[in-house]
Amino acid sequence: MRPFPILLMALSFAALVPVEAAAEPLTLAVSTKKKILVVREGGKEVKRYSVAIGSKKHATPTGRFNVRHIVWNPSWHPPNEVWARGKKPTPPGHPDNPMKVVKIFFQEPDYYIHGTDDDDSLGEAASHGCIRMGESDVFELARYVQEHGGATKPDAWYDKVLNGGRPASVMLPQPVTILIGL
Repeated sequence: MRPFPILLMALSFAALVPVEAAAEPLTLAVSTKKKILVVREGGKEVKRYSVAIGSKKHATPTGRFNVRHIVWNPSWHPPNEVWARGKKPTPPGHPDNPMKVVKIFFQEPDYYIHGTDDDDSLGEAASHGCIRMGESDVFELARYVQEHGGATKPDAWYDKVLNGGRPASVMLPQPVTILIGL
């Protein structure tokens, strides 16, 4: 298992928009056409990310969803799908774990935003329905969503979870809306 440099990844977004100053509701919007995820506070864009979406065969669901659940340092269990036959489960932190650092559920149990180390897939329709982001970007987003959803944790908590070998499940007291569409 590799140590995870979480503090460096958390700084850019936290410096951009402090949580304490956020009086407006946080929303996320994903454009499946542009393959971007936009973070908004009170309708004002505060951050934009390039993402990978589901392929034509495995489309990302569209609509209005609520993020209520985040799993840090997730393990991966191959789904009972043809594309996953022969794949083996991978533990948290394992280099072959396709979830990477975090899963942000928007339609449980099957659809979530997660990390990828395949940066070439970003901006493409390349997943099996989930939304993929770069590892540092998904860490930054998940932490921001978690803080705005009422489940703030100190830096030491993230360090312990991401370097401890076990997943940590967080339920948000206040769900964060995500709109997925063209």
